[in-house]
Amino acid sequence: MTNFALWQSAKAIYMRPMTITPGSVPLSAPDLGALILFVVLVALIGWVVEHPPRARPSVSVLMARYRREWMRQFVTRQPRIFDASVLEGLRQATAFFASACMIALGGGVALIGNAEQLHSVAQDLTLAQAGVALEWKLILVLIFVANGLLKFIWSHRLFGYCAILMASVPNDTDDPRAYPMAAQAAEINVTAARNFNRGLRSVYYALGALGWLLGPWTLIATTLLTAATMLRREFASESRAVILAGQTLP
Repeated sequence: MTNFALWQSAKAIYMRPMTITPGSVPLSAPDLGALILFVVLVALIGWVVEHPPRARPSVSVLMARYRREWMRQFVTRQPRIFDASVLEGLRQATAFFASACMIALGGGVALIGNAEQLHSVAQDLTLAQAGVALEWKLILVLIFVANGLLKFIWSHRLFGYCAILMASVPNDTDDPRAYPMAAQAAEINVTAARNFNRGLRSVYYALGALGWLLGPWTLIATTLLTAATMLRREFASESRAVILAGQTLP
């Protein structure tokens, strides 16, 4: 086929009128409502966790205070091997979750790319009649997996920055630069932890979004369950009570 013939074929496809039938609309009213609830709770929980009431701080806020205290104690600690080990453990955790998200993302993209196999699996699991194309539902899951991957990668990089800043803190406590540089390292550490927590929340959201495979009402149920789980762990867990007990940090 000549280039002119290829151009004529492409032109014909481009100029062909598109018709939208009612059946081609991907979202029903229950699906749209469930999706809106999901998005609203995702944004609301992120805000509440990172900007909680002063009278009831979240675990993330409490741990940020401990991270700043860690850097203040770091100035006078000799030797500093313990601090290096803790930071290396944090970097390994971010690397682990980043690798897991990358594998999940690759598998999900490959599954969406194989439409025939995807619909065959949907029929076997009786998911084909759920109303919305299965690809749309998986894309929602993959959006949060991809977001988690980006957050974990950035967190890993920030913990690396923190390691460099910690190494540059003077050993002499009389040095006027010691505590200001330790405070800089603390803020980078807090920022890295914030991104790590956002990545974890994205993993939770991705798991909650899997409920859409069974229909909009299941998505509503898994959304509420995911929200309740995260709020309990941030504001009403036993670990929070232990962290908060006797805390006198600024």
